[in-house]
Amino acid sequence: MSGRPHVCFIIPPHVLKHMTSNADAGVRDRAHQALEIAAAARGMRQAIGPMASMMMTSPGVKRRTVYDAKQGSALPGKLVRGEGAKASTDSAVNEAYDYAGDTYDFYNTVLGRNSVDDRGMRLDSTVHYRVKFNNAFWNGTQMVYGDGDGVIFVHFTGSIDVIGHELTHGVTQFTSALIYEDQSGALNEHFSDVIGSLVKQWKKGQTAAQADWLIGAGLLAPGVKGVALRSMKAPGTAYNDPKTLGKDPQPANMANYMNTAQDNGGVHINSGIPNKAFYNAAIAIGGNAWEKAGKIWYNAFAKKLQANAQFIDAANATYEAAGELFGPGKAEQKAVGDAWKAVGVNVANQIVMGTAMITLRAPAPTLGPTPPAGGGYVEPTRAKAASRKRPTS
Repeated sequence: MSGRPHVCFIIPPHVLKHMTSNADAGVRDRAHQALEIAAAARGMRQAIGPMASMMMTSPGVKRRTVYDAKQGSALPGKLVRGEGAKASTDSAVNEAYDYAGDTYDFYNTVLGRNSVDDRGMRLDSTVHYRVKFNNAFWNGTQMVYGDGDGVIFVHFTGSIDVIGHELTHGVTQFTSALIYEDQSGALNEHFSDVIGSLVKQWKKGQTAAQADWLIGAGLLAPGVKGVALRSMKAPGTAYNDPKTLGKDPQPANMANYMNTAQDNGGVHINSGIPNKAFYNAAIAIGGNAWEKAGKIWYNAFAKKLQANAQFIDAANATYEAAGELFGPGKAEQKAVGDAWKAVGVNVANQIVMGTAMITLRAPAPTLGPTPPAGGGYVEPTRAKAASRKRPTS
């Protein structure tokens, strides 16, 4: 069953807003256009929700379909490549087809998931959306890619992690349906970054130590001062170019959590905090990140979290998932707890009694204008056993 439809764009609004003050009139116009399209797409969420059930195919069957918008806005556009058809002469068509397939294979092989909805949903993509459109997005039923303007961004089909990221918004849509605002929205973005990065690492055969941990590497046009849209390894360092993108605003810990009304409460900004936690856990556990850290996160985000989950809920859920997968008190679970603590989110205390694990929860704090000293959540020294029911506020 489909949850809340997600219309999620890879280029954050704070970047586009910075671009509206660019010296190049064309860049300014295209930034305004991208912002207007994003606003209009958000209004379509309820309308596209019921359409998701129409996109099914037989369980276990990979089915990719690529369309060409031919610089127009009508979706899906002209059919240009279906499953099993020969490669196109258009590189954007082939990239959308190939990387969607890699993401499907990752879901199936690593996570045991049958496509985005776990029921064999067809993977539709539209390329060449509008003229020099600076974005790519999941609209609740399919992927849509712009070509970039060649000044700030280049073609959006060229990054496998971007495609893995956007398709995973669909996974969230069909699982936890994390509300796209504030901390739950940042977790929504974070989970897409996690899976997007893991798809790339899995495809390249890279260990956690070998990976670049960048989201959108290769999207920036020549001359732009930056390496990607985000860095999971070092949030806040992906770009720094006052003339084009501005400065990467992502925090790496709760001490620098950004309270803002923009970007749905900073969903693309504060996701740097859980991103850093996942990176910490993956490096501490070692090896291939998709084999342990990735499965811990998937089990937590796809099977445990509720729509209004906060960072503390994600910390507790991943800690619990690590214990369930690899044993309570084992190195993997300790790595997860330490990873969250390092970014200022302390998991609930655990009491281990034989093979049973009881979680002692403390309520998530309300973030004020100034986070607690040191940026961490402070757990009480004597916590009472809480209900397994997730918090509703």
